[in-house]
Amino acid sequence: MTIRESLEEREHDILSPFASFSDESKGRDRIEEPCDLRPVYQRDRDRILHSKAFRRMKGKTQVFLAPRGDHYRTRMTHTLEVSQNARTVAKALRLNEDLTETIALGHDLGHTPFGHAGERELNLLCGGGFRHQLQSVRVVEYLEKGTKGLNLTKEVRDGILNHSTAGNPSTLEGKIVQICDKIAYVNSDIDDAIRGRIIREKDIPKQYTKILGHTMRERLNTLIHDMIKNSENKNEISLSEEKSEALKGLRNFMFERVYVNSAAKEEEGKAQYMIGQLFYHYMNHPEDLPETFREQIKRHDVPADRTVCDFIAGMTDRYAVMTYEKLTVPRTWSVL
Repeated sequence: MTIRESLEEREHDILSPFASFSDESKGRDRIEEPCDLRPVYQRDRDRILHSKAFRRMKGKTQVFLAPRGDHYRTRMTHTLEVSQNARTVAKALRLNEDLTETIALGHDLGHTPFGHAGERELNLLCGGGFRHQLQSVRVVEYLEKGTKGLNLTKEVRDGILNHSTAGNPSTLEGKIVQICDKIAYVNSDIDDAIRGRIIREKDIPKQYTKILGHTMRERLNTLIHDMIKNSENKNEISLSEEKSEALKGLRNFMFERVYVNSAAKEEEGKAQYMIGQLFYHYMNHPEDLPETFREQIKRHDVPADRTVCDFIAGMTDRYAVMTYEKLTVPRTWSVL
């Protein structure tokens, strides 16, 4: 018996009957020889961790564009916070922690530079629209490894695709990530907004802090415990109605005070303009795209506007600014 087979057998001994078992996965699009050490979801996790798209998340906006300070979240730190919360819930409920972690690590791989501002602009410009969850799946199915993709299992891709509020994950592990994503971004965004002096803790409506707590730590503790208690021994993952409504209220408060109208969002118009100019430039000058994307257009695999979106969506904030400046700002000429 290999180490992988031993680990798969152990899952059946210790996990809940509602868990997704590694040896019962629906598999990959391309059949591969099993690893002798790692079950399939561990293998998928490692592929995501070693991908270029994952490394680029450290340079992508979570909420605040180019903040002055080292302690504001990036897309990567948000991803790690989701992963940690989701793993805690999965372990407590005896669900598949490997699958949960893998979905969490991959759920935002397709996010654009400048956060949702970049996503909104590409959604307007691209013929088929642009949604980051669809792009995350596109990253792992196609764009990574020179258009070969990572060949992940269907359960992982389903969880990535359905992590947003409107999604309906087919596994309990995917549902954990879906809820933990919202818990993480609402609470960490409050923390960053307080750090940036956009709001104060006392500004948060009392009807929500009374239920969830008066600090980020208290709120996370309340919500994670509630999710576990409300989902134990059930073939469903959910928050209690009271906690769910309070979390929804916090999210609405953040939209009103931070996500839409705050001073920290004033630069988003410039970011969207920049994304638009990059899009128009590459549509008119596809020869300026990297070779992989030029070849993609030549093969007529996908429409040109989708290819341009693929390239721009993969940029970090810094690379997008640098590329824009290179294309639009004249350099000083000298014979010396």
